Amino acid sequence: MRDHSWPVTLHGTEIHLKPLRFRDRKKWLEVRAHNREWLSPWEATLPFTPGSDPESLQKELPSFFRLVRTLNRESRDGRSISFAMWHQNNLIGQISMGGIILGALRGAHIGYWIDREYAGRGYTTEAVNLMTEYGFSVLALHRIEINLRPENAASRRVAEKAGYVFEGERSRYLHIDGDWRDHLSFVKENPLIK
Repeated sequence: MRDHSWPVTLHGTEIHLKPLRFRDRKKWLEVRAHNREWLSPWEATLPFTPGSDPESLQKELPSFFRLVRTLNRESRDGRSISFAMWHQNNLIGQISMGGIILGALRGAHIGYWIDREYAGRGYTTEAVNLMTEYGFSVLALHRIEINLRPENAASRRVAEKAGYVFEGERSRYLHIDGDWRDHLSFVKENPLIK
């Protein structure tokens, strides 16, 4: 890891990425509520296990303030990096690089969501490019993955436009929208690390 200090803001041509702050609560909750149906087919869910109470699983979901504290602690510690995506003064989505592993693997994975009002304009691809560059140049990662549902054509286009290459399929990879779902894995390797 080179110079990972937190917080940091990443600037692109159309968007900028910065950590969520407590004062972003109203905007974040509005965007999430407005996009609930749009995002639900792609959002991770908590698997129900025998003997667990579905209502108690719901109680485990963090408040916005706990979410911000957790995201910032994880980012400071270099375990995962999470940013809100901003276009001008509008919060339009979120992008995270999770599962950061150093040592011999030096890898991570990227996940993202965007407000449907801003989808299809290249903003998510720009966010992926900014996050990838940060992962390669600052964290000195060797490879980054984007894992997506086969039905999510828009997300596949983002991965491909950002230069990620299809690597393979992962059966029943993540619990999404209430069930274990297959995913396609796209990978980009750091050209600076041999």
